Amino acid sequence: MMKRRTFLAAAAAPAVFRSSPDRGSRTWNEVEKILARGDVRGKVTRDELPTPALVLDLDAFQTNIDKMVRYAREHNRALRPHGKTHKCPQIAAALIKAGAIGACAAKLSEAEVFARSGITGILITTAVIGKYKIERLIKLAARHPDTIICLDNPKNASDLNDAARAARIRLNVAIDLMLGRTGIPVREPAAGLAEIIASLSNLKLAGLQAYSGTSSHVIGFEARRSHSQEAMAKAVQTRQMIEKEGIPCPLLTGGSTGTYNIDSEMDGITEIQPGSFIFMDLDYNRIGGQNGDVYTDFQNSLTVRATVVSKPENNVAIVDAGLKAFSTDKPFVPQALGIRGVTYSWAGDEHGRLNLADASRDLNPGDRLEFIVPHCDPSVNLYDRLYCVRGESVEAVWAITARGMSQ
Repeated sequence: MMKRRTFLAAAAAPAVFRSSPDRGSRTWNEVEKILARGDVRGKVTRDELPTPALVLDLDAFQTNIDKMVRYAREHNRALRPHGKTHKCPQIAAALIKAGAIGACAAKLSEAEVFARSGITGILITTAVIGKYKIERLIKLAARHPDTIICLDNPKNASDLNDAARAARIRLNVAIDLMLGRTGIPVREPAAGLAEIIASLSNLKLAGLQAYSGTSSHVIGFEARRSHSQEAMAKAVQTRQMIEKEGIPCPLLTGGSTGTYNIDSEMDGITEIQPGSFIFMDLDYNRIGGQNGDVYTDFQNSLTVRATVVSKPENNVAIVDAGLKAFSTDKPFVPQALGIRGVTYSWAGDEHGRLNLADASRDLNPGDRLEFIVPHCDPSVNLYDRLYCVRGESVEAVWAITARGMSQ
């Protein structure tokens, strides 16, 4: 059994970042032109990146994708990973190429970005409410007829049906079940909504969405299994009730990075929609796995690279990555890699403070190091670019095109 202290030490040990080779008289403007073009392979190193920089280890990233795709295939479950984690069409495309059937999008504007980039099989997991957003949705669905939209009330169903009829299309909808923030209550209320949808000429019931967000971060695998099975059993029962009334309900989608290997074991669940597995973060590391109190199913592929910009005291270093560089919604702070015994604390919008009293080595202005982020989704949303690396070499630069698309 791998204990948390053992894991953290092991995670920190190999990540030693050495200075880049001398690039001669190349100016920053020249480096920036290379980064902006994206033609970076063999031309830019980690140390030449502007900091704070959002960095993706491509080897760990691909390992994570391969493992999830293989698991879904072996358990006969469709995989539709959540795009709210990465907000990057290149990543959505990479997942589909590997075997995913499409991408989830948290909001309509996010879905529009993916669709413009050629991503198919989009499931919009949040209800689209209001005249103007419905107009946009109808345009999207007319161009991409396999789009699915979630809903949880009869008025929204009626509004969507009217708009679809005017556009002469049939819109795929999934009923969002109340297992967390949104949704209609399970069983009879949801079955009643299914009957309403079945009566509307321009809506087609795709199935059910049953995302138990509260289950995904329950600490301890057995406790998480029990929590998720109890929640998802209600979704399975709801699907059975709907089909008993003669209404086809082919889709039951749910599952998260924390419950992918729990929900996929349940009969009646057809699809999983995890997102964070591609990157991982401290929040997921701490929930525990089947073999210990640290969750190690997937590797931490995402980091923020920062530079030491000041050393006001012997045992204090200041880095250029603060509140604007990391998500701040969790009660824990970023974790430094490549150096042991360092404690990070917030030092304002632009800076972080490192306590070096117990550090395994010294840090001075100009030194660089990387941090595992507390929560990957909102951290990614702070950046325009994702720098993809192998070792010290930057292999690609991917635009986070759907950054800020929360409408």
